[in-house]
Amino acid sequence: MGKKLVMAQRRGETRALCLGVAMVVGAVITYYILGTTVLPLYQKSVWTQESTCHLIETNIRDQEELEGKRVPQYPCLWVNVSSVGRWAVLYHTEDTRDQNHQCSYIPSSLDNYQVARADVEKVRARFHENQDFFCFSTTLENETSVLYRRLYGPQSLLFSLFWPTFLLTGGLLIIVMVKINQSLSILAAQR
Repeated sequence: MGKKLVMAQRRGETRALCLGVAMVVGAVITYYILGTTVLPLYQKSVWTQESTCHLIETNIRDQEELEGKRVPQYPCLWVNVSSVGRWAVLYHTEDTRDQNHQCSYIPSSLDNYQVARADVEKVRARFHENQDFFCFSTTLENETSVLYRRLYGPQSLLFSLFWPTFLLTGGLLIIVMVKINQSLSILAAQR
């Protein structure tokens, strides 16, 4: 009976060690992926200065009002604010600025024009309710745009690194507990 118990214990230890090593390897791979995708975006982000913005005007633009350029057919919210003592255009995120320079906010559902228009109207009403809000600006002198929300800020970086850190810590704890269990069973067998 003692031999069967020892064999079962060794099989369980082997499985636990494999689980711990797999967790550590998974964490290392995740760190590598995050280090090559999220970390460069965080380091390249110039929107680091948090400031207070005051709403100057909002305007909902339709396709025909967008300076004659061909853009997708959806309503577009244009927001002008004053930030750090100068006039600026507010963009929802970094991606909004890259997708369309003429829109401060692009609605999430672009398939249905009426739903998109209602979404833009709701966002516009929120801006009129809270005319002073926090925004992110850059330290560049000639930049005339600010962001409402940073996609690649410290919070998103910490959130991205939380689960791999949890996985790495859990895997290392499993490995350490198995090794402690093995050394204690060797000590008990010697007595």
